[in-house]
Amino acid sequence: MEIWRFFTTFVGYLLKNKLKTSLKEIAVIQTGVFARPKSSGEVVYLQAKDFDQNGSLTAQLQPGLRFSDVSQKHLLKPGDVLFAAKGSKNFAAVYESHNQPAVASTSFFVIRLHTESVLLGYLAWFLNSAPTLDLLKGKAVGTSIPSISKQVLESVVVPLPPLAKQQTILDISALRKRETSLQMEIEILKEKQIQQLILNAIR
Repeated sequence: MEIWRFFTTFVGYLLKNKLKTSLKEIAVIQTGVFARPKSSGEVVYLQAKDFDQNGSLTAQLQPGLRFSDVSQKHLLKPGDVLFAAKGSKNFAAVYESHNQPAVASTSFFVIRLHTESVLLGYLAWFLNSAPTLDLLKGKAVGTSIPSISKQVLESVVVPLPPLAKQQTILDISALRKRETSLQMEIEILKEKQIQQLILNAIR
């Protein structure tokens, strides 16, 4: 807990009183495409179910669209930031090519930066931060399937510390994730140890 308090305090310090701008001023945002994937093809059709809550791919991607099914302008580029805007599972993820052409489904907005003053990972981290997600979720519309509009996403105000500090924030975030992972591993080992002690006692 002390480590996490230090992390949050330090990140808050890095972001305090920094230049800020709306997302629409530093990026072009376009919607994903509607398509019906087939059993084979050359283009991957990325959907929200392909990612976990942290924006990491959870499955082996299989191409399900043909090049003739999609427009060239919708093909994702390495470095595009995807934001899942529909449903309760909202997250941002930096797209990595993995040598397979892909397009995003309508679950996503595709954010393409046109400035070098923002690290891709930093933008994804900021959009995934609890305050930002709470703000966006609060402005979602719809009951059965809440949806965050393009206009709402464009209006998000992004703090812009220097690139070195953006990288520091990413390093801190990575350490935090590693800490959480280690804590989970420790709890699993403790549980296994307790179960083994119980089994030994009743034998």
